[in-house]
Formats: sequence, C-alpha cells, structure tokens
Amino acid sequence: MKVPFYGHVKQYQNIQGEIDANLREVLMSGQYVMGPMLKKFEAQSCEYFGCKHAIGVGNGTDAIWLVLMALGIGPGDEVITHPNTFFATAEAIWIAGATCVFVDCDTTTRCIDPAKIEAAITPRTKAIIPVHLYGQCADMPAIWAIAAKHGLQVIEDNAQGIDGRGDTFRQGERSAAVATSFIIQKNLGCFGDGGMVFTNCDEINATVRKLRNHGSAQRDHHSFGFNSRLDDLQAGVLSAKMRHITAWTDQRIALAKRYDAGLAGCRHIALPVCRPGYRHVYHLYEIETRDASRRDALVKFLCDAGIDAKTHYSIAIHKQAGFPWGKPFRIAGSVANAEKNAASCVSLPMFPELTPAEVDAVVAQVRAWDAAQG
Repeated sequence: MKVPFYGHVKQYQNIQGEIDANLREVLMSGQYVMGPMLKKFEAQSCEYFGCKHAIGVGNGTDAIWLVLMALGIGPGDEVITHPNTFFATAEAIWIAGATCVFVDCDTTTRCIDPAKIEAAITPRTKAIIPVHLYGQCADMPAIWAIAAKHGLQVIEDNAQGIDGRGDTFRQGERSAAVATSFIIQKNLGCFGDGGMVFTNCDEINATVRKLRNHGSAQRDHHSFGFNSRLDDLQAGVLSAKMRHITAWTDQRIALAKRYDAGLAGCRHIALPVCRPGYRHVYHLYEIETRDASRRDALVKFLCDAGIDAKTHYSIAIHKQAGFPWGKPFRIAGSVANAEKNAASCVSLPMFPELTPAEVDAVVAQVRAWDAAQG
C-alpha cells in the first residue's frame, strides 16, 4: 500500500463547500487585501485562541520578526532559542538584527530545555523563543518563571502547535506574543503562505499592525514598515478550516495512539513522548533511530516500500551548509541532544484524513525494518 505524507486534497474535498463559499464571498466583495474576510478571521482567531488581538501577516517568519521589532529587539541584543527546529525561527532573529543564542533541547520532548536557558542569559539577553516542536508545547510555566526572574520577553513559536496546551496553562497567557504559520503543511493551513501574531498587549498589536502595512495605520500616513499582509482569500480558507481544527486535532491524537501501540517494542527506534497533562497536537509523528547513522537507511526503506517518510529537521541550524553567512550566533553549552535529534529524526505520515489501514501499513514497514536490524 502506498501512503502519502500529506492529505491536503482530501481535506479540501471534505469541506470543499465551506471553503468555496468563503472564496466566492471574497471574490464577490472586490476586497482582497485588508478586507472584511481578514477582519472576520482575525476576530474568529481571537475567540478561538482566547487572546485580545490577532494580526494576520504574510507568513510565520514575519510573525516572529515583526514582534521582535515591535519589542525594540535588534542589533546588540540576544534572543535564546534551540537549533533542532525549522530554520525560520533563527532566521527571524537575524532579520531583526539580533544575535541568536542556541541552547539544548529536552531529551524527551525535544522542545527547548528550560534547565539550559538560565545559564545562557547575559546582560544582552532580551527574549526567549520556545518552539512548540512537532506539536507539543514547551514547558511554558518553567520558561515564564525564568523570563520573569530576569525581565525577559517570551515569544512563542507555535507554527507546529496550534490547538496545543497544558492542563495548567494555555499558549500565550504570560508571553508577549505567539507567532504562527499557516503554510499548507501546518495543522491549520491555507493554500499558500500566511501567518499570524496573537497578543494581549495593545502596544504590540498597534505596532505590528502598522509594520505589516508599510507603517500605516491610516490611509496615506506612513512611517517605517513592510508589506506583510495575510490576504483575504487565504483568510477565507483558514476561516472555513478553523471550525474543524479541534476535531482534526483529536483525529491526529487517535492516529498517534495507533502508531504508539503498533510500534511498541521496536528495538532500534524511539517513539515520540507526550508530556503528562499536555495536549500534543502531532503536527508531526516523529520517531528517532537510536543509531543516527541508520536514519537515512530507514527513510529509504520506507520510501522504497511506498511510505512517504520525510525528515524534520535533519540538520541542526548551526550546522547548515555555509552557515553563518555573517549572521551572529552563540552556542551556550552543549547542544548534543539537539544535534542527535536532528541527525536521527524520521517523520511518518500524519494528517487527519489518514486511515487506520494506512497507519497499519506504515507500522508494518517500520517493524520490518526494525526486525532486519538484528
């Protein structure tokens, strides 16, 4: 059986009527940028996310660096994050002109390790950007406590973690802002690029709204800014999809449990860990080969068998070819866990429309590979 990695077309077919109705509404309105559909989706996002402000922007990278700019973080400042994630998190720090400081990840969740953050703080440190990696929230209570102790801002990167939370907290409740991406691969994805900033801070809201629109809050009145606006067609797609996000997350969780049960006992791979009391939204179902040197062989084995397996993110950011291209960065202590995660990670197909039979087919091939390792 062939198993694809993405279910974009299936998802569209399942709610085609809702999406098409929104697209027709936008097209007939004649207002395609900064129009009523964007305003509707921003209001819908505030209600869903439980925040005061939601600002649609061009993409997830812009969402992070526009918040950094709104906070006045730039050259001479340091921002702490971890290197076993998508390049854009660090890229946004560099676009803002700040120095990226890498610390290690937690050995189980692979999110940033709060125990490593405090030792990395210097007088130049201004913010922490935890990434809700693979769909599991970072340890936000611990991160907020460190930030409060040292007077730092927190910007959550939840591009992979929409609908995630902990039993004792929700995303963003004690952070300056939360930044997300709506590119099609995400749990809540549009039909192109898109992003959003969530915040309870009136000043950040006002500043990001100006920055995204050429520095303008009023027609013909401009200051320094950029062109980073979520267009109304993409907002229409997202508005239709948002009504289903909770159900889709529940389906991802059910599929992850099926993977967990089917792969239990494999000797040569490690399964993802859901922190107790957390809602892991499984943007990715990420396993690791215990021997990193065997990772590529597993990916090839699966692909040859018709299983579209991938790697996320197979090279730690600080080890990217040609890095750092003149961009300032600092590694605070060992990042061995992050490097191991990057070198051994394998992403198995995971999307709400995945069938139990497809999961079982993936499991059968992974177990076959595992058994052949001796």
